[in-house]
Amino acid sequence: MNQPGTKYELLKGIESDGSFASHEESTMSSSSEMNVEPSCQTENLELAGKQNAGSLSSVYAPVADELARVERLLREELSDDTPWVDQLLEHNWIRGGKRIRPLMLLLSAGSCGSIHEGHIFSAAAIEMIHAATLVHDDVIDKANVRRHLPTVNARWGDRTSILLGDFLFTHAFQLASRSGHCSVVAEIARSSSRVCSGEIRQNNWQGNLDLNELDYLEMIGDKTGALCESSCRVAAILNERNQKEVDEFGEYGKKLGVAFQIIDDVLDLVGLEKTVGKTLGTDVINQKLTLPVIHSLAGGSKIQRDEIAHLFRTERPDVARILELLNATGSIEYARDMARRQIEWAVQFAAQLPQSPCSSGLRQLAEFVIKRMY
Repeated sequence: MNQPGTKYELLKGIESDGSFASHEESTMSSSSEMNVEPSCQTENLELAGKQNAGSLSSVYAPVADELARVERLLREELSDDTPWVDQLLEHNWIRGGKRIRPLMLLLSAGSCGSIHEGHIFSAAAIEMIHAATLVHDDVIDKANVRRHLPTVNARWGDRTSILLGDFLFTHAFQLASRSGHCSVVAEIARSSSRVCSGEIRQNNWQGNLDLNELDYLEMIGDKTGALCESSCRVAAILNERNQKEVDEFGEYGKKLGVAFQIIDDVLDLVGLEKTVGKTLGTDVINQKLTLPVIHSLAGGSKIQRDEIAHLFRTERPDVARILELLNATGSIEYARDMARRQIEWAVQFAAQLPQSPCSSGLRQLAEFVIKRMY
């Protein structure tokens, strides 16, 4: 069983059709042991995503009261006696968002036991760490818009943004300590370290046109997948589930997080800023290689590869032309398919859990991710 923080292939456990791999090839148990029916085909999943995931309201419903408690806790903790700090913490986008990670944690908890006070504190802690990473990301990316609002760095500058991110990071661990479980604090600390490691690797690989797909997938598995994985693992840890179950819930979270990141990479190229709600084209401008570009460089003709390389190295890259080249090599659709495969696995995992509103919510949450691609 893969432990958090170890290097492994994200494709492990996923067959080309999206079904579970055998026990020897997967981090999960065999389909027969887990009573899984690999019936979720790509076209059915897309249809489910488009028809059922137009709104997250049905996904939130099973844990609405608990999410309200997390929200109250965040609002209480996102305040400070110092007026200047309090002004930063009241910045609307920091207090907003879909709360996907708390949602994943609470739905996972309800799917493998009960939801109690430790889950509430842990959910708030993980969301606060997520907010900290976004504040720092916006500085790195020189982004001006987040959730349709000016970023902290656009409004108050990079120095203040970095300090605010640090404040959120450290305060999150105060909340985590109130979960009453030392292994929860250790789990969240490990995932936070992995997030930072992924960010460092991405920054180090800036402009590296030799970056391969496996390294990229492992990097986003840490940068984006780690907190989602940790959310689900913490839920199971606090319910005293065995290690196998903890790992299985963690795998669900990681694959969902990786799919989110791949889709974000695609939307950075093909999305509309008013719809996505943040500055677009920053990956290309900052010479960050993402899956569509990596695939195009690996599979395109020499002429196509040379043009992409030239465009990436220019001071003001022509994002529209890069997108044309990526579409010509089928790289946008390749990335979407990779995200679909991650989500199909997650849907099947949720489907084999004991039936409950929370396990149904985990399945619907995975289906919702598909809608983000279109």
